[in-house]
Amino acid sequence: MLSASVTNDTAFHPSTFILLGIPGMQDQHVWAAIPFCSMYILALVGNGTILYIIMTDRTLHEPMYLFLCLLSITDLILCSTTLPKMLTIFWLRSHIISYHGCLTQMFFVHTIFATESAVLLAMAFDRYVAICRPLHYTSILNATVIGKIGLACVVRGLLFVFPFVILIERLPFCGHHIIPHTYCEHMGIAKLACASIKPNTIYGLTVALSVTGMDVVLIATSYGLILRAVLRLPSKDAQFRAFSTCGAHICVILVFYVPAFFSFFTHRFGHQVPPHVHIVLANLYLLVPPVLNPLVYGINTKQIRLRIFGFFMGRR
Repeated sequence: MLSASVTNDTAFHPSTFILLGIPGMQDQHVWAAIPFCSMYILALVGNGTILYIIMTDRTLHEPMYLFLCLLSITDLILCSTTLPKMLTIFWLRSHIISYHGCLTQMFFVHTIFATESAVLLAMAFDRYVAICRPLHYTSILNATVIGKIGLACVVRGLLFVFPFVILIERLPFCGHHIIPHTYCEHMGIAKLACASIKPNTIYGLTVALSVTGMDVVLIATSYGLILRAVLRLPSKDAQFRAFSTCGAHICVILVFYVPAFFSFFTHRFGHQVPPHVHIVLANLYLLVPPVLNPLVYGINTKQIRLRIFGFFMGRR
């Protein structure tokens, strides 16, 4: 029994938690890990390549590419926060995680998610200024402003997520330590408590709707204004290219937000959702965007595509 491996539990905080993996699919864990591992490798290679090209080519030190660089960094941290532990659960049956290790993982998962949401908003604003205010682009988005935006993205995530740790620390667990998940997240831990988790639920909803929800609204507004400007372009070919680019961006944004909100609201209202569906989607929103972002924002960009081609041709 897994529970036999857990010792020295206290009545208030357990010394360790057990991550079950995907409930109902324990027999398929070995095979389920293969596509997750493959996507993780693609995310590492794709984002690592984007970072290398932008950092080594000074001609790409422009607002759009600097934001893309920040996005790649958050993608690498986001998937690396959960995937290595998940693979050890699936392949090595290493289900145990320490109490403080679990809280650390929870903190980084939610902080990096909030940071990436802010980065996507910044990139949408960058595209809005580039297309709708092209004459003022360099004056609005200079190096100082970009640095402040990047810092604000990180600080905002830290400030809004740190209370999650405090809210978890105040809860007694009465020996409950089995989490039916592949990683530690706020509500997954809180639901093990043997006390009221109403403050956790209220604060979680407030952050999701007022912070992440506001990001979604502002991103949608930015792309709405961009599409309105695109429709005014005289060239049909230019319109087609702009629609293709914006369409790809919107699809990736939806892949990032829809499973995240589904997972978030399932914890609170989705009692009829099968646990394995919930957990799989909760993993996909942390893994699929890091795989797709280098393709949509990076390789789909002509300047980066040319440099990737030149890099590999030069190695031959």
